[in-house]
Amino acid sequence: MAFEAIVKKQVVKIKEPCIKCIDLVVQELINTVRQCSNKLDSFPRLREETERIVTSHIRDRESKAKEQVLLLIDVQLAYINTNHEDFIGFAKYVQIFVIRKGWLTINNISIMKGGAKEYWFVLTAESLSWFKDDEEKEKKYMLPLDNLKVRDVEKSFMSSKHMFAIFNTEQRNVFKDNRFLELACDTLEEVESWRASLLRAGVYPERASSGPSENFSMDPQLERKVETIRNLVDSYMAIVNKCIRDLMPKSIMHLMINNVKEFINAELLAQLYSAGDQNALMDESQEQVQRREEVLRTHHALKEALAIIGDISTTTVSTPLPPPVDNSWLSPVSSPIPFKSQLHSCHFHGRIYKRRQNASPEMNR
Repeated sequence: MAFEAIVKKQVVKIKEPCIKCIDLVVQELINTVRQCSNKLDSFPRLREETERIVTSHIRDRESKAKEQVLLLIDVQLAYINTNHEDFIGFAKYVQIFVIRKGWLTINNISIMKGGAKEYWFVLTAESLSWFKDDEEKEKKYMLPLDNLKVRDVEKSFMSSKHMFAIFNTEQRNVFKDNRFLELACDTLEEVESWRASLLRAGVYPERASSGPSENFSMDPQLERKVETIRNLVDSYMAIVNKCIRDLMPKSIMHLMINNVKEFINAELLAQLYSAGDQNALMDESQEQVQRREEVLRTHHALKEALAIIGDISTTTVSTPLPPPVDNSWLSPVSSPIPFKSQLHSCHFHGRIYKRRQNASPEMNR
């Protein structure tokens, strides 16, 4: 079956980008490990051994992840599920797949029947239908595409629209009593777009000569079948791509990233202990040795300075200062009293003295 063969070829092409995705993840993991191991620059042998162990584990998980991804693709190849709910299906393809929709004007309608009218056209791989409006509730007519072709129509002097016509190659009426269906658009670009859509549906332009055409097939039905298969393949591949895009990151996270994290947390230390001489792993780099020696020299110099300061504080003899002189017995020098104040004081004390003399002896006692 052509559909199944094409789908399998398309599914096989997914393998390469999936493998490339895993390679990119592995490279990013290795770069992350190297950045983290830079913290161990003081111990170069320990850093090298850590990188070697983690990188070898990543490579091991890489092969398992690739096997799992290839298995997912092989599962997709094992069975083409045409009953999937998202697949448009062979039976309902004609009703679902629409090549083009849009407004067109039918020009060759007699004036007695209302003249030129604009309708909403729907082009599928099997028919051309038109409706009263774009709600597509009231269908006016459905025209099968068998034995139809397109030809150019010269622009009318009285009309500003661009036109083309559809006719039957067997000289049959196309629409009611009309041998051809004359359609009009507002612009020339719309006409060319409709002609291209009709070409996809298998309705080809009328040839000017009887010679063989190099651009178009001679069998419109075959072209419509090819168009049908192509859209069915697109529908099914959309399902496969959606499934792969969902499972790929989940598989990579489970088989690689989370596994590497668990390995570093649980098994890396044990493998470092079993790698060989632990003392050799802890050998310092030359820069670290120099830095440690400088710190030790600074430490010894500070200890010597503290010892010297301690000796100075214990051997130095100091005489205490004498106590301060107690001069509280000295009376402060009073300021001279003004003359008026002295007179007033004498007068006041004299009055008190006279009163005491005039008082009775009992009171004096």
